[in-house]
Amino acid sequence: MPTIRKGTLLIATLVLISSSCDWTAIAAESDARQREHVAVTVYNNNQGLIRDVRTLKLPVGKGELRFRDVAAHVDPVTVRARSINHQDGFRVIEQNYEYDLMNADKLLDKYVGRKIAILDPACGSQSKPCREVSALLLSNNQGQVFQIDGRIYLGYPGIRVLPKLPEALIATPTLTWKYRNNLREAQQLEVTYLTGKMNWKADYVLALNKADTRADLSGWVTIDNKSGAVYRNAGLKLVAGSPHKVQPRPDQRVYAAEAPMAVASPPAFRESELFEYHVYNLQGKTDLKNNQTKQIKLLEAAPVKVVKSLQVRSSGRYFRRTRGGQAQRVPVSVYIQFDNTQPNKLGRPLPAGIVRLYKADADGSYQYIGEDRIGHTPKEETVKLRVGEAFDLVANRIQTDYRQISDHQHESAWKIILKNRKKEAVTVAVVESLPANWRILRNSHPYEQTDAFTIEFLVPVPENAEVVCAYRVRVGR
Repeated sequence: MPTIRKGTLLIATLVLISSSCDWTAIAAESDARQREHVAVTVYNNNQGLIRDVRTLKLPVGKGELRFRDVAAHVDPVTVRARSINHQDGFRVIEQNYEYDLMNADKLLDKYVGRKIAILDPACGSQSKPCREVSALLLSNNQGQVFQIDGRIYLGYPGIRVLPKLPEALIATPTLTWKYRNNLREAQQLEVTYLTGKMNWKADYVLALNKADTRADLSGWVTIDNKSGAVYRNAGLKLVAGSPHKVQPRPDQRVYAAEAPMAVASPPAFRESELFEYHVYNLQGKTDLKNNQTKQIKLLEAAPVKVVKSLQVRSSGRYFRRTRGGQAQRVPVSVYIQFDNTQPNKLGRPLPAGIVRLYKADADGSYQYIGEDRIGHTPKEETVKLRVGEAFDLVANRIQTDYRQISDHQHESAWKIILKNRKKEAVTVAVVESLPANWRILRNSHPYEQTDAFTIEFLVPVPENAEVVCAYRVRVGR
């Protein structure tokens, strides 16, 4: 066995101690007070991208930095820190995400098995002097258990007093880095990361005119911040689209109302393209508080040309078996549609959201008449909204004949009876979704083939009248 001199052992020990203390000897802290700029990008899939820039002066060499006031739902694997002053000036060597935030229960958990003080609840009042009891905390699980003067108490009235704050508990979520720094001057440190619990959605108001031919459209965005952090005077961007997000396996999880008719105003957001998505950039700054829902105007357009239609729709499952000849009541649905084009005062990408429709009643007061959800809609496309069901229009569907021609062919005859109880004539679109290999054999009204498996009969129905749309069809498999 080789001989080790005492002097050599002492030198090696000192080197190890110096190396282990090298990180903590020059520890530094940063919070939102050093923040120069923060930018928040919010996505539709319940996540946000934070870009936090702070001015810091760090000692040269190795050290530890506690970067506070980050989101409580930060994804630690997405964190990126760099010096804006010099690309190689600051380098993170090790990172920890500390989210064990202090509260009364966690503080008491740290003192289980140790003595604390309990003050009389009336301590400080003029009628009763302060009295302090020394208690051994035996448990803090669904209530506290104390040993006081040799007796066991299941709870004890009074104010719990701890001698000092225990280690490893923090007030706010914190990123802790072991770093190497080469810059002597103050530097701008840019930290970016993804966080959960941030989302946004679009909501629209469409106010129809009396004839249902024009409408005023306004749009709002609603930002919901539950990330656990506050972003003051932040630049805000909203991304409309669906970036793919890998769902972690169980063994890979990180532990760590507006008035319908509004006065026109300039849009608050500027729209641009990013990859296959659209970005809405807020013109100016805003504050995003934690657990806050914020609404900002997205757009206004008026007058927008709209078209109202009445439709009776069927499903392809009707045509391959007998229906028993019984009349079936089917709804007459009301649709409003408009073109998202510049000549129609629009022509901009519309983020997915809910469109709520209003119309003035006989007294001139706007009333809610229905709503529908739209997907992300590019410009030059048509927006179609299902508003509700017509009250004064009745439709009944009857199968008047059915024959199975072969194992692969079925033939059936249909009547759609339309009753109009309104004081004006209407046109109802009877939209039939047909199975494969269909052929119309007879029909009472002309039809248009709108796609490979859909036909549409436009049926005029006079006021207070009844009209039958009939046809015979052969379908295959």
